[in-house]
Amino acid sequence: MSTKVQPLTGHPPVARLTNEEILRYSRHLIMPEVGMEGQLKLKGAKVLLIGIGGLGAPLGLYLTAAGIGKIGLVDFDVVDFTNLQRQVTFGTSDVGKPKTEAAKARLSNLNPDVEITSYETKLTSENALELFKDYDVIVDGTDNFPTRYLVNDACILLGKPNVYGSIFRFEGQVTVFGMPDGPCYRCLYPEPPPPGLVPSCAEGGVLGVLPGIIGSLQALETIKLLLGRGDSLVGRLLLFDALALRFRELKLRKNSNCAICGSHRKIHKLIDYNEFCGVRGEEEPEMDLHVPEITARELKERLDRGDEIFILDVREPHEYQICNLKGHLIPLGELPRRVHELDSSHEIVAHCRSGKRSAEAVDFLRKAGFRKVQNLRGGILSWSTEVDPSVPRY
Repeated sequence: MSTKVQPLTGHPPVARLTNEEILRYSRHLIMPEVGMEGQLKLKGAKVLLIGIGGLGAPLGLYLTAAGIGKIGLVDFDVVDFTNLQRQVTFGTSDVGKPKTEAAKARLSNLNPDVEITSYETKLTSENALELFKDYDVIVDGTDNFPTRYLVNDACILLGKPNVYGSIFRFEGQVTVFGMPDGPCYRCLYPEPPPPGLVPSCAEGGVLGVLPGIIGSLQALETIKLLLGRGDSLVGRLLLFDALALRFRELKLRKNSNCAICGSHRKIHKLIDYNEFCGVRGEEEPEMDLHVPEITARELKERLDRGDEIFILDVREPHEYQICNLKGHLIPLGELPRRVHELDSSHEIVAHCRSGKRSAEAVDFLRKAGFRKVQNLRGGILSWSTEVDPSVPRY
């Protein structure tokens, strides 16, 4: 059952549009569902974007083009060459620049009437409430569980709508959390998945056009909330399968026992979300596994000396096609049933893209009785950086 959008209580609409704004937004103004009244609501609105990467790109572009009065950008990353496949806010000349700086320049050029405020900082439990308090709608364009729980909890504590989206490979999700009588993120996911169970886009990939679709839907829901028009996704999780080109919908219910939005709230302040999700701090290694390692330079020196070393590649076949060290390919998931292909008397160096999966492989092999096995620290990326720049990075 659809939920009618209720007008947000917040800042009163601004008094008027300039002649230039009337011309700019003329295609909105001639629609009775928007009109002058609706456009003035958009001009008086304040929207905060958490993350300005794949989802944040269409969000920033379309909300700025729509005439949202003030848009806040929260991100602490810099533009990387690998971002350009999907983060269409940025161009090649932006590589190496802070994302907030590059996005602000692009959006200000798109619509100079919109106030763009950038916050080049990581969202934390210490700054979230202060950042959120002056905005009408919070839009979550993040890609990790600690930040999603943080955004959710801060929105619930402040009574702010949370327009949520997520993407992975060919699939995406969109909904609206945090509305009165509606569910929140914890109603859907009371507990985070075990660390490492759900790969990130950097590990699993994402079709470049997918965040454009999902982010545009988030922008649409944001505009509908501000206008008080249409049927909202409150209580509905919209699922999109790009390969099948199919939308599905799941009904979401508010959990009366939810730890933060239920009738007996257990969470009254923001917590340590890395600890809650079992994620180690950025200054610590990604893996708790302590396995023998060899650096790319050390491996190169030993190979040049003629040492007999068996290179085990635990990536997927499509990754092997991108670049390889001419090693023996056994994807990590197939290793338990193909371990017989390995000789425990040989010296083995396992590698993957960045060293994470191969560390798991080394741990498995050592538990299976292999003693002369090491992990290539930093994976094939470190080989490209430290030994052979002709090996493509991906």
